Amino acid sequence: MDERTRLRLDVAYDGSGFSGWAAQPTRRTVAGVLVETLDLVLGAGTATGLTVAGRTDAGVHATGQVCHVDLPSAVWRQHDGRLLRRLARLLPTDVRVRAIIEVPADFDARFSATFRRYEYRVTDAAWGAEPLRRHEILAWPKPLDLAALNAAAAGLVGEHDFAAYCRRKEHATTLREVTRLDWRREADGILVATVQADAFCQAMVRSLVGAMLVAGDGRRPAEWPGSLLARRERSSEVTVAPAHGLTLVAVGYPEDPGEYARRAEATRRLRVPVEG
Repeated sequence: MDERTRLRLDVAYDGSGFSGWAAQPTRRTVAGVLVETLDLVLGAGTATGLTVAGRTDAGVHATGQVCHVDLPSAVWRQHDGRLLRRLARLLPTDVRVRAIIEVPADFDARFSATFRRYEYRVTDAAWGAEPLRRHEILAWPKPLDLAALNAAAAGLVGEHDFAAYCRRKEHATTLREVTRLDWRREADGILVATVQADAFCQAMVRSLVGAMLVAGDGRRPAEWPGSLLARRERSSEVTVAPAHGLTLVAVGYPEDPGEYARRAEATRRLRVPVEG
């Protein structure tokens, strides 16, 4: 069997024109476009095993997505140093591979990850979102109180069963550890929620945001989002925030490459899905 090399790809994309990350036969997806372009550059089927850190939903953006692929080592030696620029010339402008790094064979973009970090952007300006930023910012129709948003966020930090905020999958746990959840108002008035956890179940981030926003505009008390954690089924009271305000900004991995395999083994034992 030919020797193979594993490559980590750091990827950014504007999710507006994609039906999410995962390849679908009749839809334009980030994975589908990436595989098509790798096949064009390297030859069909040369890059194998595309694996992503988090399969973002339709309309969700990324500035810090991570995936890995395997190449025959001879092909990598041939293209090392110029693959990044070749991909830049051939990929559509709404997706970019920002870095290509050779990694150990036991690196797993999905299971070796220690955290995923998302940001959600909202404006409560009376005129709505600026036209040039309308694809990344949600326009909220009511004034939002920063203190109330952060009070709501505080009740959601920590390890909890987030069943009320997740689309449950068979044989998958909804137990997650949220290590950071806070809001800030930037100089231009945009409100930004930063959400970081070991992993996320499907629609979890946007469900959390949806619950916090109705606390932030005064329609629910600040304690309400946290109170839903006592439920063991998805709450019909939570409205999922629109996808276009959400961006995957970072994925973390062990600093010591020797820990990649151990982290991946631990994650697999937990059977934790990583969709956000």
